[in-house]
Parts: sequence; C-alpha cells; structure tokens
Amino acid sequence: MKNHAADLATRLNTRVATSFIGRLFRLEGSSHSKEIDETTFLKEVRAGATTFAAMTYIIAVNASILSQTGGPCVCDETNRIDCDKIDSYVMCKEGELTIDFTKQKTNEIPEVRRDLVTATSAIAGLASLVFGLFTNLPIALAPGMGLNAYFAFQVVGYNGSGSIPYGVALTAVFTEGLIFVFLALTGMRQWLVKLIPSTIKSATGAGIGLFLTEIGLSYSSGIGAITGGFNATPLAIAGCPVDRINPDTQMCEGGIMTGPKLWTAIFAGGLLTAYLMAFRVKYAFVIGIAFVSILSWPRRRDTAVTYFPHTPEGDSRFELFRKVASINPMKHTLNALDWNVGQHGTQFALALFTFLYVDIIDATATMFSMVRFCGVVDDQDRDFPRSTLAYCCDAISISVSALFGCSPVTAFIESGAGIAEGGRTGLTAMTTGFLFLLSIVFGPIFSSVPPWATGPALILVGCMMARQITEINWRYIGDTLPSFVVIAFVPFSYSVAYGIIAGMLIYTALNLMISLTVRISGGRLEPDNYDMKEYWTWKAPGRKPWHA
Repeated sequence: MKNHAADLATRLNTRVATSFIGRLFRLEGSSHSKEIDETTFLKEVRAGATTFAAMTYIIAVNASILSQTGGPCVCDETNRIDCDKIDSYVMCKEGELTIDFTKQKTNEIPEVRRDLVTATSAIAGLASLVFGLFTNLPIALAPGMGLNAYFAFQVVGYNGSGSIPYGVALTAVFTEGLIFVFLALTGMRQWLVKLIPSTIKSATGAGIGLFLTEIGLSYSSGIGAITGGFNATPLAIAGCPVDRINPDTQMCEGGIMTGPKLWTAIFAGGLLTAYLMAFRVKYAFVIGIAFVSILSWPRRRDTAVTYFPHTPEGDSRFELFRKVASINPMKHTLNALDWNVGQHGTQFALALFTFLYVDIIDATATMFSMVRFCGVVDDQDRDFPRSTLAYCCDAISISVSALFGCSPVTAFIESGAGIAEGGRTGLTAMTTGFLFLLSIVFGPIFSSVPPWATGPALILVGCMMARQITEINWRYIGDTLPSFVVIAFVPFSYSVAYGIIAGMLIYTALNLMISLTVRISGGRLEPDNYDMKEYWTWKAPGRKPWHA
C-alpha cells in the first residue's frame, strides 16, 4: 500500500513537472534551463500548507486588533469610550444581538470584526496567489503584525479616538502602496537592500529567527512559555494556566511551567515535529500542528487543553467552530476609503510617512531574508530573481488591502516554516493563498487552530533561521557590534524595521569614527583586525534593478 501511494505521488510529480505548470515554476524535471533542484509539486503544496498553518492566527488576530477602531461606524461622543454605551454603535462594531431560546442566552454576532475576518483571509489569499505566480518565490503575504497595531491604536485609535478617521487612514495605506510601486520601478527598494551591509543582512535573518522564537513562546501566538515582565523585568518565565496570570502585571501568580497546554505543545507539537524532522518525514510541521489542534478540539469542553473553555470567549469560539462553513460579505469595510484628507493634512502626512519608512524597511528586509533562507540570492549581484516584480506585487497588495479595509500587507516571516519544509517556488505561496481563500468559506475551522499548536513550528523555524549567525563577520568590531545590535533589537523591539535602524545607526557611527581616526593618524592607528572588515560601498553592484 505504501509503495502504491509512493508510486502515485511520483507519477503525479513527474506529470506536473513535465507540464506547463512545471516549466512555469521551474520544477525539477521540467527541462527548463533554470530548473530548481529538489523541487516537486507535492513538496511545494506541502510547504504551502505548512506556511498557511503557521499563519492562520493572523485571521482572528488581525480582525480583533483592527476592529478596536470601530471601522466606519459613526460615533459623535467626545469621549470615545462612551461610544460603547450607544446601542447603534455597538451593533455596528460588535454586532447584532440574537437570542438563543434553547440555551436562554443572548449571543453577539460581530459585524465589523466579521467583515475584517473575511477581509484578512481575502487579501492574504489574493496577495499570496499573485506574488507566487509572478515572482516564483515561496513567500506568503498578509496584513502585518505591528503595523496593524500602529494603524489601530496610534493612527485611528480606539473607537476612532486617534489623529485621523478610519477611512482617511485607509487612504494613507492606499497611497503608500502606489508610492511603493514607483519606488520599485525606479529601483529605489532594490538599491536600499543592496545598500545594507552583508553582515547586517545576515544578522537580520538571525534576528528574525529569534523574533519567530519569541512569538512562538508567547501566549497570544505561541505556547505560553514567556510573558511580558513587570517593572525591571522585560520578560518573565510563564507557562502557567491563563487564569493564574495577573491582569495588571501580566505575571504568573503561581503554577509556573505547569500549564497543560504548554506541555501539550512541547511534547505533542515541538518534540514530535523535531523527531519527525530528524527522520526527514515530509509532513513533519503539518503533522505537529494538526495533532495539537485535534487534541485541543475535544467534544468535552472541560478538558485542560481545550480551545473552547466554558467562558464567554470560549463559548464564542465554540459557536464559530460549530458552523464549520460560512461566508460573510464585507458590508462595512469594503471600499471605505475617505479622500477628504485636506482637514487632516499634517496627521495624514505623518501617518503616510510612518507607514512608508516602517513598511519599506520591514517588508524589504523580511523578503530578502526569506529568499536568502531558501538560497536564491545572487551573492555577486546581492539581489534575487524578479525582485522588481516582487516589490511591485507587494506594493499593489498594500493598496488592495486598503480597499478591503485592512492595514498594510507585508511579507510574512512565517513563510520560513514552508521554506524549512522544502518550499522553493511560487507554488508554495500559491498553495498558501488558495488555502486562505478557502478559509473564507471554512473560516470557522481555520480560525480555531490554537496558538499553542503553531507555536512549536515557529520556534523550530527560528532555530533553523538562526544558522545565519555563522555568516556574520565576527572578526572585526565594526561589523560585530552592529550585527549583534540587530539580532538583539529585532525580537526585543518586536519589529524588524527598528532592529535594522538601530544596527545601521551603530554601524554608521562606529565605522565613521574608526575611519576618521585611521585617516587623521595617517594609518598609524588602526583597530584590531581592521584588514578583516567587510567591504562596503554605496554604489550598488549588479544589473539594473528595473530589469525584471
């Protein structure tokens, strides 16, 4: 039976490789002059499913964050917190009230949040499909974490209490995407990547690995082994049941490292996946995520590892899970842009500029680190194939995301999970995109994958990405210190962009001081291993960037 299944898989891989699809995506055996080694159709599909499994949390999390703005719901209260006391506003933001006579209780059906669940799935699906088709890279796109929080809590604010309204903020995001298209076509984004020293790029990859690990260890998106510290402690060990966390300090009040969900994730998710990886089992990541998810979906909701406890939040999750399939049209968020930016000129420009500089560094660096992780970066050219198309697809997706009512789309670092599973072509991204579109229908199922199921996969991917630390130039302090700053700042600032900015500031200041000292002394004063410093120039090497 096993041999028969293997024969079927081999025949399918061969059939696809020799078809138009195989030649389009340069699969091994396609006879394409630039076919990619060790790529098969089923391996790419498996990798895409792994990336999707690692990214599913964004469906619920992004919708939850963005819905705090109230979306386009109207409230004229001066104190925006009072908006939650207005029935019409609550019905728009939180939903319509329905009475379940069988259980004698009232249920809330989220409206704006439900729209944003659909919008998140739709834009992630479309963006990943287009990106994979035109770039042939295994990178998935979706609304980015960090930027969505900035959009929701600083630009628009809770219930619209920020500097500009929801619709105007979407216009800023839409405009940002158009500017990115211009920057990509003129080669500015490619030039920025080439401008960053190689040692900083390697450090960025390692920093992203630690960033993924931090996400995988957290409560919100991982196994719950760490939590935000209190007072002088930036991070603290956790692992306690959620009900033992102090809501004021976010610290465990007891039961540290005793949480059943934590140990389920460690053994049924992390160790099982690592064990399967040791023997090169093809579906290691998918098996680990699926196994923990199934353990968390028991029919009895009073187990210690259930994702549906008998709480208001657990009841809401269970009601959603029971639907299995449902389609929700985007009533409130679709095309909610407001072009009346004149009266918000200064704040609009500030939001636009912030979106630009954070997103251009974050998305560009993440994309470069991912393509470097899958081994398609040209070391001499310091670029990757179809970079112009990649940046244009990313930019256009940002504008489309605004039309759907979402914050900017970016390259997702969870793509590393699919790359680690063997993904090397655009088929990986397209598979992820297809599953996101499928999640519009089966959103209740995909939204119910618990964070402690995907956390172990993120930690393992972080481990593999940390290998890039060996490519850093550790022999010269002018390269070593900036690289270390990047590695440290990316996870602790919870931002790839801020990590690179910090590293580049240290790199520029330190090397400028050293260079001036060497020049003024006529070469008599040189730091240790000065001759081993990494060569850098502002003149970008390689072909013209606008040649796709």
